[in-house]
This record gives sequence, structure tokens and C-alpha cells, in this order.
Amino acid sequence: MVRILSLVTAAAVVVVSASPVSAHARLVSATPASGAVVSAPGAVSLTFSERFAAPFSSVEVKDGQGRAVTLRQAVSQDGKTLSGSFERPLTTGVYEVRWAIAAADGHRMTGSHSFTVR
Repeated sequence: MVRILSLVTAAAVVVVSASPVSAHARLVSATPASGAVVSAPGAVSLTFSERFAAPFSSVEVKDGQGRAVTLRQAVSQDGKTLSGSFERPLTTGVYEVRWAIAAADGHRMTGSHSFTVR
């Protein structure tokens, strides 16, 4: 009897653990990386763990005084990488990258990080 009860309990735990988990897109890499010190990058690139809705997603870069840097945005063929190329070379200083995406599951995700141009 104890053995049957143990098997039923174990089966219940397996069923509960097999419930679907709600996953969200997450940033898996950024170039330049957070905290990086670089020599005049030509672009920023953000790669996510899943596809996102490009029309509802954006990236912006601001200089140390909070002024927006002009970017030409693009999305990769696989729909997982958002990038922005700079119209002009970046000058020495600290820059903040801010991004927002609309994930495939409908959730809005945002984030930011900074890097330094030497």
C-alpha cells in the first residue's frame, strides 16, 4: 500500500512539473557589451533569445549629455537581432544604449546598458 501511495505521489509531482512555463525573450548578447571600452564602433547590435515584432521594437543611443545619436535601424533575417548603424563616428565618451522589443508572446521587454568610446 505504501509503495502504491509513493508511486501516485511521484506521478503527481511529474505532472505538476511538466506544466508549460511562460518564457520571455531575453537579451543574449550586445555589441558593444555592457561596460565595454571600445574604439569608435560603427554600430550597436542586440541579439535576443527569440524573434520579436520589428514594427514595435527599437534601439536608441544617447551620449553623455543625453543627446540622441542618429541611427539607421535594421533587423536580421531571423528576426532575433536588432541593430543600429551610426551615421557619424562616435566621439570619446560614455554612451547609453536603450532598447525596447515586443516579443512574439506579446510581452514588451526593455533594457539599457552603457559603453565607453576611448
